[in-house]
Amino acid sequence: MRIIVLQCSVSYEGRLEAYLPSAKRLILSKSDGCVAIHADGGAYKPLMWMNAPNRITESPEEWVVANPKGEKLRIKIEEIFSDTSHEFGDDPGLTKDGVEAHLQELLSENPGSLEEGLTLSKREYFTDIGPVDLLCRDANGIAVAVEIKRKGGIDGVEQLARYLEYLNKDPKLKPVRGIFAAQQIAPQAKTLAKDREIETVEIDYDELRGLQSDTLRLF
Repeated sequence: MRIIVLQCSVSYEGRLEAYLPSAKRLILSKSDGCVAIHADGGAYKPLMWMNAPNRITESPEEWVVANPKGEKLRIKIEEIFSDTSHEFGDDPGLTKDGVEAHLQELLSENPGSLEEGLTLSKREYFTDIGPVDLLCRDANGIAVAVEIKRKGGIDGVEQLARYLEYLNKDPKLKPVRGIFAAQQIAPQAKTLAKDREIETVEIDYDELRGLQSDTLRLF
């Protein structure tokens, strides 16, 4: 992880045009190529970001972050106050709380509750960038990656988008589409999911538990 505090302006070139005027900001550059630009506020959400894979071209005056889609971030550097790098090592990954883990278990047993005709291929499908909660097939045999949260925010949508980008590089799986499932999904997350062509499903936890009870009933 590289952490840089600097005075800079930033422009985005891609699906739209966006610009951040000169100000003091924080840049996080991760080992996977993800670059995020933060202000001192706004909680966890960056002002601008570019997900991996990226190509970063550095000079003393400017960073250019470009992705395979042709999108670019241009960071005009005026003054650098701090530039440090840290080795994080392997991350053990997210430990789900009890409800989230149980949701995953229930949906793995009843994938059709997310979409009619959906069948489970594998629970916790491991990739080099983390485990996909459920890998399924739809009624047409298309692969479907499912990310499950108790409360669905934009970070969960971004997580699923990264998985989809990775999975769609596998010729044995592609095309792979995504379903983001949660008990509650924030309006911003729904908007972002729609933009990323990811479906959203809000889950009734009590109804799912009822389905499990029906499965276990002996008579």
